[in-house]
Amino acid sequence: MATPRTLARAAGACFLATHVTSIGALVLYGPILKTADYVTGAGPDTRALLGALLEVLLAIAIIGTACALHPVTRRHNEGLATGYLALRTLEAAVIAVGIVSLLAVVTLRQHPPTAGDPAALLTTGKALVAVHDWTFLLGPNFICGANTALLALLLYRSRLVPRPIAVLGLAGGALIFASAIAVLFGAYEQVSGPGMLAAVPVFAWELCLAVRLLTKGFNNPTAS
Repeated sequence: MATPRTLARAAGACFLATHVTSIGALVLYGPILKTADYVTGAGPDTRALLGALLEVLLAIAIIGTACALHPVTRRHNEGLATGYLALRTLEAAVIAVGIVSLLAVVTLRQHPPTAGDPAALLTTGKALVAVHDWTFLLGPNFICGANTALLALLLYRSRLVPRPIAVLGLAGGALIFASAIAVLFGAYEQVSGPGMLAAVPVFAWELCLAVRLLTKGFNNPTAS
């Protein structure tokens, strides 16, 4: 059975992997997300496929964080630990739906219906991209905000990591969840100045937590 120190390192590595893969996928997806007529043009499919691969790795890393933390966190609060595991799995599942929607755009571009109407094809492509955009809001924002606050609360109560790190997670989770509500009702775009600023505390929380777990592990003497 893996030791708590090993589990801490695994969780830290998975947190770092989520940052690398999510940012990389967003960059690679640029043409398919921003080019309105991608599905009817000569789009760079390789970029889209590489972006999909990175998001697959992202989904695996998201679940990996919860699986690595669960054996230790459940000793302190099994309900919160299990809730975090469930929400992380749900977040990964939502991301997977977004991956499939963009892969469908690539398929339609490569193999359009022989008697298809270009206008209808364009509408379908835009609809599939819209599905991805909504999964991007639901997964990395709404659900991520909830599971971040849940884990941060558990870590704050258990003192498994320094409390300032846990407080950063509590604030970050609440802020990105509130920002997702604002985006949902059209206050601003998700990929915008306010949207990016709202994501900074969660980014900082996960980075700080990853470094802490990789370098020092857990605070609790019984879990280190």
